[in-house]
Amino acid sequence: MFSSPFGRLASICLTLVVPVLFLSLAMRPAQADIGAYILVDARTGAVLEQKNATRKWYPASLTKMMTAYVTFKAIREGRASLNSAVVQSKNSISEPPSKMGFKVGTRFTVDTALKIILIKSANDVAVALGEAIGGSEANFIAMMNAEARRLGMTNTRFTNPHGLPDNAQVTTARDLAILAMALRQDFPESRDYYKHPGIRFGKKALRSANREFLLRVSGANGMKTGYICNSGYNVAASVTRRGRTLIAIILGAGSGLERTAFARQLFDEGFRKNGRGQKVTSLSGSSGAPPADGYCRRNKSPGAKGYMARFDTENKTRGGFLFFADAGGGKKEAEVDESGFMLSNGKPDWAKILDRTLGPRQVAYRPIQVGLGKPSGTPAAAVSASGAPLSLSVEEIPLPAANPVRRAQIEIRGKLQKTAAAATSAAAITEKTTQARPGSATDVSTAAPGSIFRKGLGFAVPVPAPSPRKQ
Repeated sequence: MFSSPFGRLASICLTLVVPVLFLSLAMRPAQADIGAYILVDARTGAVLEQKNATRKWYPASLTKMMTAYVTFKAIREGRASLNSAVVQSKNSISEPPSKMGFKVGTRFTVDTALKIILIKSANDVAVALGEAIGGSEANFIAMMNAEARRLGMTNTRFTNPHGLPDNAQVTTARDLAILAMALRQDFPESRDYYKHPGIRFGKKALRSANREFLLRVSGANGMKTGYICNSGYNVAASVTRRGRTLIAIILGAGSGLERTAFARQLFDEGFRKNGRGQKVTSLSGSSGAPPADGYCRRNKSPGAKGYMARFDTENKTRGGFLFFADAGGGKKEAEVDESGFMLSNGKPDWAKILDRTLGPRQVAYRPIQVGLGKPSGTPAAAVSASGAPLSLSVEEIPLPAANPVRRAQIEIRGKLQKTAAAATSAAAITEKTTQARPGSATDVSTAAPGSIFRKGLGFAVPVPAPSPRKQ
């Protein structure tokens, strides 16, 4: 093939170099990455930067932006008011955390519900609010999908009002940018709802997962975070500087700090650009399927050195919007000086890392006070365009896919209950014929009062200590 000496030399070099190159790439530690993102001008809709903006993704709690949008529209149309009653139902209280956990029958206002879902992101309150506005959860989901179609969210489908795991509930960064723009433009009075870093309910202080972004990034004023394992860490963020507002949608980060630091860097670069460019509505089609189950286990947190290599504000050699094109983002982890952000015990100093990746806090943390309010009346029933009560079809409300985690928990609980019941029955039978020895397999005297578990059968799920990376 290579007849000349130069050609043979080139062939030998390729033979030696290519395997070494592939080996070095294979040995490189896995890097956390962003699944999809888009940055748009909130006024013009111009796309300033994007990656995989039309790839389908799981919205997680960014779903609650549509829950809020449908509610604000109901208020504008006179079907509800901020003082309308929301009732914690048996259906809504069954949702898993994050939740408020009000007793069934508790009444509170729409205003309170909006603050809770947009700041605390409570899933039970999102369902209760949907039931109040739509008459039922199913009706409300139909309203969410109708609004998505009207707004031109072409790759979005909702199956619940909170964003808990359901692989049938999908969206794209492009669609969420359209929703975020509509939320700001159609309901400017709503902007106060998603700019707060926390709420105080009675003696409880409940912090927003978006608080560090709101407190540290210049001009930050919203909007919503989300997380489930299959989506990774998502955020819809907005920043206003010198009268201009940009909106970023970030999907699939490896940690809470990564999504926030990436957003900060995206905004800093974006404000250097003009507002002209392709409109977000002109992006069409779908560029890929959502991530496979277990995304969070494959896309790990970058770690302290990874954060500093990519997002350190003192690192002047960043690669702009190409910082995910290589492993180091403008600076390799091996070159990072750890002395400036490590404690004497060898652990990361997260306070310094936050200061250097997001910037120091510019405003004080002041949660807003929230109470049940004084609800009066109930929202009017939702109706179709013809004025008839809203009717549903299977196409509009797809059956939600079973959540594998909750299903496994139910199965485990059922097996443990059966085992405990069988053990109790066996102990009762044995007690009639022979006295159980203390500490034996049939001894149930050491079980806690009211416990369904025999000693040694119980289990516990450890709760990790809070970390800024997970907020």
